[in-house]
This record gives sequence, C-alpha cells and structure tokens, in this order.
Amino acid sequence: MSTTFLIFIIISAVALLLFMILKLKISAFISLLITAIYVGIVAGMPLNDVVQAIQDGMAGTLGFVATVVGLGAIFGQMLESSGGAESLAHYLVKKFGKDRASWAMMITGFVVAIPVFLDVGFIILVPIIYALSRDTKRSLLYYGIPLLAGLAVTHSFIPPTPGPVAVADIINAQLGWVILMGIILGIPTAIIAGPLWGNYISKKIYLEPPFDFDKQPVDVDTNNLPSFRLIAIIISIPLFLILVNTFTGLVVSKGVVQKSVITDILEFLGHPFSALIIATLIAIYFLCIRRGMDKQRILDLSTKALGPAGIIILITGAGGVLKQVLVDSGIGQIMAETMVNSALPPIVLAWLLAAVVRVTQGSATVAMITAAGIIAPVINEFGLNDPQRALVVIAIASGATLLSHVNDSGFWLVGKYLGMNEKQTLQSWTVMESIIAICGLVFSMFASLFF
Repeated sequence: MSTTFLIFIIISAVALLLFMILKLKISAFISLLITAIYVGIVAGMPLNDVVQAIQDGMAGTLGFVATVVGLGAIFGQMLESSGGAESLAHYLVKKFGKDRASWAMMITGFVVAIPVFLDVGFIILVPIIYALSRDTKRSLLYYGIPLLAGLAVTHSFIPPTPGPVAVADIINAQLGWVILMGIILGIPTAIIAGPLWGNYISKKIYLEPPFDFDKQPVDVDTNNLPSFRLIAIIISIPLFLILVNTFTGLVVSKGVVQKSVITDILEFLGHPFSALIIATLIAIYFLCIRRGMDKQRILDLSTKALGPAGIIILITGAGGVLKQVLVDSGIGQIMAETMVNSALPPIVLAWLLAAVVRVTQGSATVAMITAAGIIAPVINEFGLNDPQRALVVIAIASGATLLSHVNDSGFWLVGKYLGMNEKQTLQSWTVMESIIAICGLVFSMFASLFF
C-alpha cells in the first residue's frame, strides 16, 4: 500500500464521516461504524474480517469505557441533584468576595465538571452568575466566561469525564497520568481562558442578567445545601484513589517498593472501577440517603443519568471499531511508519486531527474519538511512555475544543443563557474555547520536554 493511497483512504474516510453527519444528518454512532467498514473494504480486508474487527473493536473499547462513564454519570447526577454544585459556588464566592468572584466561578467550574457534564453544570450555576452580575452591575461575561472556562477545561482534560476517559482507553494511556497532567496543564489554561479573557471581553460586551432570572427552576432546597467540605471530599475521592493506584504501580515497577498484599490492595482500590464505585456509593449515602432522599428517587436519578451516558458510550465504541479496522487492515502500521518519519511530533499530529474534525462537524466528543481512533495505531511506533501518552490525550482534548461555532450545541446553549446574539457568542465563547485549544497544545508541548 503506497503512502499516496494511504493518505487517500484517511482523507476520504474523514470526508465520508463528515458528509454523513453534516449533510445526511446520520447519527455519529452509525456514521463511525460505516466509516470503519468503508476503510476496511477499501484497504482490501476480507468482509468476514471487517465484521470481526467491528466486534473486537466494540468489545475491547466498551469493557472499560462503559463501566467508567456509567459510574461517573451516576456519581455526577447525585452531586447535581443534591445541590452540591451550588454549595461549592456559594462557598467560594463568599470566601473570595465579590471583587474576586470571577476566580471563584472558575474554580467552581473546574471542580464541578469533574463529575458533572459541562452543559448541566452551566445550567445549574448560571443563576449565581445572574445574581453576581445584578449585584455588582458588571457584564455577565465577567463571571460567565471564568465559569465556562473552568467547566470546559475540566470537561476536556480530567477523567472521569467521558472524553478523556474514552481517548485514554483507545490510545492505552493510564488514567492516573491523564488526571495528573490534566490538572497541571488545566489550571493555567483555565486562568488564561477564564478570569483573564473574561475580564477583557466583559469590558467590550456588556450583558445584563434577564429580568426573570429568579424564576429559574430549582430542584433542590437552596437553604439546605450540603457543606462545601463534604462536596470537596466526595469529588476528590475517585481522583485520589486513581492517582494512588498509578503511583503504586509506578514505584512497584521501578523496584522502589516490593510487590505485596498492601500494594495489591492499593492498586485494586485505585482502579477506576473500584474508585468510582466507592465514590458513587459514598455520594449516594451522604448526599442522598443521609439527607432524607427517597430510595425510589435515588433509583430514578441513577436511571436518568445513564441516558446521556449511553450515547457517549456507543459513540466511543464506534471509535474503537475504527481503530481496530485500522490495525487489522495493516493501515495502522503503514501510518505509523510514515508518521514516525514526519517532522511533526505526535502531540501536534493528534491535536491537528481532533481540530479538523471538531471545526468541521462541531461535536467535541466525535472529534476526540475520531482523532484517537486514527492516531492509536501510530502511538506504539513512537515509543511513548505513560506521561507522554497522557499528554497526547490532553492534545486531542485540546484540539477538540477549537473554534466552537454554529455547528456546536454548546455555542447555542451559552448564547441563549447569557442573552447573546451570534456575533457576541463568537467574540466571547468561541474565542474562549480557542484559547483553551491553543493553550492545551502549547502547554502539552512544553510538558513533553520534561517527560
């Protein structure tokens, strides 16, 4: 297979995927599966092997991702429904004071998005932005952009949010390292895209809160919110356990500590499955049962949480199919040999792939999954270690945030809740997302010099 033919297959596959999603309005799940079948047939795979690759790719990906995303969704639902997000926001705004409330909103978004989806976290917290804007007479963007930056960075960079979990699984990166790199690189990214950009753009675009914002629907008793300390501890539990697992495995593999029953227990408790089960049960008990929530209500919330998670799980599985077809057809190996000789480092290649798909079709999740599926067969040839693989995950996540515009549902959601027209949304939200994308790439490249 020549390099020219290889390039044709990849470009035509991406074009087919985008055509089905954009023009024909076919579900991303079906579109990814059809694209994978197309790649297999054009590459000359026997039809039975194409079918087997679909089965193997779906099974190999979902065994891990479905469990983590499902548990994470229930965990986030308990935090959302108990009023945990509001509790964090109120506490931080009180501690920071209204003069520095933009920083409080950034931190709130950064923490809340660990278990809660970006759009849900924003809708829950937007009344607080309205109230701050009304009290201080500042533009909504002064508080809204920092909140959105915190939500967007964590949603893209830090597991157990679905995007980085799926990408990490497809390219075989350890979640502990992804969490660590996501936090280290995410904080400065959120600061630049949040308070710094928000302070600037709020002087250019003045937005007032809606007159009827006090009538926003509220599902929780705002006078009886869980404590900040409880919420902070519950959210930190899965992150802490996963990081302990990663570093326990590291010191054992390096011979610093001998493998023993204790190290086995630490690695078991810190496996993402165990960590999220523990965190979810603790959240259910302390945020729901202890606070008098009916058991049927808890069951209904758990079922509700799995709805949006199911869509992400299936799209991720289809991305795993694309990866498997690339591997089984031999295209992956040829791609690897070609890209290893490329002047571009893997971080830049991964970022560019995600960015192209993101800008063209709008969905950050589809962009992440597509880029991960294409780059996965190449990763082994570069001989990347665990921290470097984690940086590739961050690069893909960064590229998938670039230039959110009219084909992205987040663009319209933010514009609607902040009362902006399309031009104002492009000037504020779209630029903020692009700042995150560029900072993520630059910081990932810089961090790669040390690992």
